[in-house]
Amino acid sequence: MLPHSMTLPLKFFATCPKGIEPLLADELRALAAEGVRETRAGVTFEGTLATAYRACLWSRLANRILLPLKSFPAASPEALYEGVRTIAWKEHLAAEGTLAVDFTTSQSAITHSHYGALKVKDAIVDQLREEFGARPSVDTAQPDVRVNVYLLRDEATVSLDLSGESLHRRGYRAQTVEAPLKENLAAAILMRAHWPGIANEGGALVDLMCGSGTLLIEGALIAADAAPGLARQYFGFLNWKQHDAAIWSELIEEAHNRRDAGLEKLPPIHGYDHDPLAIRSARDNLKRAGLGNLVAVERRELSACALEEAPTGLVVANPPYGERLGEAGDMPALYAELGAQLKTCFPGWHAAVFTGNPELGKVMGLRATKMHTLYNGAIECKLLHFDITPENFVGERVAKPFEIRPGSSAEMFANRLRKDLQHFGRWARRQEISCYRLYDADLHEYNLAVDVYESDRRYVHVQEYEAPDTIDPDKARQRLQHALGVIPLMLEIPREQMFFKVRRRQKGGGQYEKLDETGAFHEVREGPCRFLVNFTDYLDTGLFLDHRATRALLGELARGNRFLNLFGYTGTATVHAGLGGAASTTTVDMSYTYLDWAQRNFELNGMRGKNHELIQADVLVWLKQNHARRYGLIFLDPPTFSRSKRMDDTFDVQRDHVALIADAAALLEPDGILVFSTNLRRFKIDREMLSPLTVEDITRKTIPQDFERNPKIHQCFRIRRA
Repeated sequence: MLPHSMTLPLKFFATCPKGIEPLLADELRALAAEGVRETRAGVTFEGTLATAYRACLWSRLANRILLPLKSFPAASPEALYEGVRTIAWKEHLAAEGTLAVDFTTSQSAITHSHYGALKVKDAIVDQLREEFGARPSVDTAQPDVRVNVYLLRDEATVSLDLSGESLHRRGYRAQTVEAPLKENLAAAILMRAHWPGIANEGGALVDLMCGSGTLLIEGALIAADAAPGLARQYFGFLNWKQHDAAIWSELIEEAHNRRDAGLEKLPPIHGYDHDPLAIRSARDNLKRAGLGNLVAVERRELSACALEEAPTGLVVANPPYGERLGEAGDMPALYAELGAQLKTCFPGWHAAVFTGNPELGKVMGLRATKMHTLYNGAIECKLLHFDITPENFVGERVAKPFEIRPGSSAEMFANRLRKDLQHFGRWARRQEISCYRLYDADLHEYNLAVDVYESDRRYVHVQEYEAPDTIDPDKARQRLQHALGVIPLMLEIPREQMFFKVRRRQKGGGQYEKLDETGAFHEVREGPCRFLVNFTDYLDTGLFLDHRATRALLGELARGNRFLNLFGYTGTATVHAGLGGAASTTTVDMSYTYLDWAQRNFELNGMRGKNHELIQADVLVWLKQNHARRYGLIFLDPPTFSRSKRMDDTFDVQRDHVALIADAAALLEPDGILVFSTNLRRFKIDREMLSPLTVEDITRKTIPQDFERNPKIHQCFRIRRA
């Protein structure tokens, strides 16, 4: 049992990201820790319980603060179980409390971390149940006690996780943009860049690519002497049986006083970003951090940088390095622009540029004075330091145009694009198709989809499929840069007519989340129809190319029928039905944005008047409320997953398709047709449960020629009443 006396030295272990260990060691010494010693991905230290509390509250760099309880050999599950039972858990956890177990194993007989965690949990639960007749329950989110077990070479170390959850979660960030920095990594960047000293001297902080504002917020917390954990509502020790509430209360009061005093002398801090979503997210995060009126952020292009009024300060930037949306194809030019703006707008300042591609730093026109290695997740990154003075200026380095080297993988990709362009280009011209898929992950090394849109000029929409964890991120990034160099050359377009996005595994309505606010639309043609597409503001363009044949089929079936489009999106299927001679059309969707887009598509095709109805509603609810309506043709293309007011707040197409199809089919006229489609690759239609209906699989008929390489792009069924 641990004594309640705070004078007895205890041993602790602070975990941290690789590369931050020296900084963390210095930080812990400053927090009055003793016996500080660096190890891989962490630091050991000694002190009282108050020392550990102070580390939880004040560490800007640690992930977790662990209190080791016992180490013992555990070469088998039985040995692990018995070893854990030798610890007096009643001294830490109430019999009816909650717990969670984190288990890590390396070079040991027990290789499965989940199995190891279960054995540890069983040992704790069994011990308490045998003694008290009650057992604790599992709470993985905010347990009373979080147990950490590290098994290395069959030696188990059991610890209490005093942090409860990673300390990088400060409590201020609810929204993020693509690939944000973790808070403790941001703090490490600022400490390596000597921001604490610069702030003490009254220097300013500027972030030229502020994203969701993490560097700005961490910089403000450092400058204001504000404890990073002050906004957190949960720590792992708060319901621990040996928690000393009096000491914790004193530390909290001290932290509040220091923060209030520090905010009074906060130096100028402001950030810029070209992305309006990032600026909105940054402002929200600043408000939650209590800094909304103290740190300014605004939307500004890098090229619009102005001379700073402050004579000295730190300018930071975490520019993209081939992974961010829309920017990967022109990285050298971006870095060259960054270097030019640093020299023009920040003379005499110190600059810190954090990048996963340090080679790009060579085009900045500045000589780096120092470089540190840090890790952004698994990606090894460099922090480049610059003193912005004339003696560190180097000759202007112009990014070389992309060249395809003979025998390289880029040449292989270029050859495939050339071949595909010859084949599909001729086919598209013969079919009078202006928008088509040119390339679809044909080569394993280049996991991309490349779509061509012929409008007033040729536009190319490139999507990178999210790479599995087994792919080396450095190689993947290099190949992507090669691909984004090759594509404009092969398709003979300037880079500004190429748009790049990363297609990740969808969660909820991620497909429909807004990415930008350009409002830039381009008109394209599909058979007799004209559509507006947008390459920048959303993940998709407003036109699903794989459904080209499906839309044509609906146009053929629509003549004389009342047509219903459920989950109507931008109304492209409705346009085909309307121009195909539908007696009337009804389009239902939850989104006002897409209904407005659909309205514009209707007007572009001369579809006006009461016969073309647009309804904003939850489709699932609308079907129940409009069961008396009848239609001769219905198109039903639901999302794979979404949140709804029905079905426990979620919709899952595999789980819920029977009820959805039945509700939609109830609106069919006696000889009506329902066309149902889904892009869930593993989807299996339940014919037995749909037995009152006849179901015909027409998938092969609806896969266009340019998607035949990917026959699982969607599934499609023609459904009638029996």
